[in-house]
Amino acid sequence: QVQLVESGGGLVQAGGSLRLSCAASGRTFSAYTMGWFRQAPGKEREFVAAISWRGGTTYYADSVKGRFTISRDNAKNTVYLQMNSLQPEDTAVYYCALERNPYELGSRETQFGSWGQGTQVTVSS
Repeated sequence: QVQLVESGGGLVQAGGSLRLSCAASGRTFSAYTMGWFRQAPGKEREFVAAISWRGGTTYYADSVKGRFTISRDNAKNTVYLQMNSLQPEDTAVYYCALERNPYELGSRETQFGSWGQGTQVTVSS
C-alpha cells in the first residue's frame, strides 16, 4: 500500500512562488510516473503536471506551462512542484498522485491509482 504525503502549500501573493513536495512510501517509487492535480472550489479536479519514472519526460497543463516545474528525486522518494508567477486562479487544493502501473506515462486522472491528502494553495490578488 503506497502512501503519499504532500507539503509546502500556503498563502502567497500574486506573482509569488511556492514549492510543493510529495513524499512517497510503500512502493518502488522509481518505477512510477508521478503527477500533480488540483481542485479549485466548485470545480472538477484537473491535471497540472506529470513526470516519468526517471524524470526524463514531463507534461504540463497549458495553464501552468512556463510557470510551474515538476521534478523528482528518486533517492528521496519525493516529487516536487515548483510554482512561480502564481496567480489567483491557481488557488486550489493540490494533490500528488502515483500512476496505477509501473513504467506507464499519462496525464489522465483515471491512470493514477494512489493519491495524497492534498495541500491548500491560496494566491491573493
